[in-house]
Amino acid sequence: MLNLPVRKLHGPGPSPVSDSVLRALATPCIGHMDPEFMRIMNEVRAMLQQVFRTENEMTLACSGTGSAGAEMLMDNLIEPGDVCLIGINGVFGGRLAEKARRAGGIVHTMEAPWGYVFDQDAIIDKINELKPTLAAFVHAETSTGAHQPFDRLASSVHKHGGLLVMDCVTSLSGLPVEIDKWEIDAAYSGTQKCLSCPPGLSPVTLSDRAMHKAKNRKSPVNSWYLDLGLVGNYWSGNRAYHHTAPVNMNYALHEALTIVLDEGLENRFARHRRVHEKLKAGLLEQGFSYASDPEHSLPMLNLVNIPEGIENEGAMRRHLLDEFNLEIGGGLGKLAGKCWRVGLMGHGAYEENVDDILYAFSQTLAAQA
Repeated sequence: MLNLPVRKLHGPGPSPVSDSVLRALATPCIGHMDPEFMRIMNEVRAMLQQVFRTENEMTLACSGTGSAGAEMLMDNLIEPGDVCLIGINGVFGGRLAEKARRAGGIVHTMEAPWGYVFDQDAIIDKINELKPTLAAFVHAETSTGAHQPFDRLASSVHKHGGLLVMDCVTSLSGLPVEIDKWEIDAAYSGTQKCLSCPPGLSPVTLSDRAMHKAKNRKSPVNSWYLDLGLVGNYWSGNRAYHHTAPVNMNYALHEALTIVLDEGLENRFARHRRVHEKLKAGLLEQGFSYASDPEHSLPMLNLVNIPEGIENEGAMRRHLLDEFNLEIGGGLGKLAGKCWRVGLMGHGAYEENVDDILYAFSQTLAAQA
């Protein structure tokens, strides 16, 4: 029997998981072709459509973490030689660019300082210049806490016959994600962030325009496992067997989505914003400063500069873990050793969580003085 500590998960993910989601995960397993499991799949799809705010028929829970969802979209929507525009303002934009290259795309990138977003007019200008087959940007950059606006991009992409793709791994159910209103063609997320479900599934949605591209490829999809022509039939077509779906993870996602919708999306968005403001006020009082653009910062992922005088930030994070069972994230890539990432996601975004974080920080800073 495993004997593990109970951690307070306030890094970039995974997030805390409620008892009811854990109980759902422990529900007895049934077959992945069982009619009752097909019913669960239908209900998961319907709830994901509500959370994505879309009527897209092709909405499903891809087997795998958010990276699998990203590869599903890149592999299905890019053919060799397709011109792609990818925004890089953090680690995950860089990963998107690499996935597009591996799918055979001719990748052009835009870059912004880490912690900041792209001006939509600049993106539109680049789209009009390149006329890309696919343009992809990160809505919520987990490595930097930057919140990228998307509301004005689709018309320019569509004018040239292209597709607009969104990474909303960290934002889904914590910030508005308006797939239909913003005319996003394809988006992917992860279960382990604001949905507060264990990692293991990637919610994905594709428009009819995106599915037309996927169904009319001149070359086979690079990945058999992530081929939407096959996976889509299992989720919403003739239910043809494709792979053994992670049954219990879908149970857990079903319960997590039920919790989200019972609370109401607008209430959930307001809660994330409210606790973020409380945490921000407390961190500023303790001498921290924010490293992300204050006009475009995420509420669920706080990127803060490490205070001056701290020589070993890794030891401080280990102290938080050992003494307070508090997990936070260090900086990634260019921000390694310079910043901390403090998460307030889903089931972990309440006032008492903020109190725990601020107390642990104050005690740890005092011990280092």
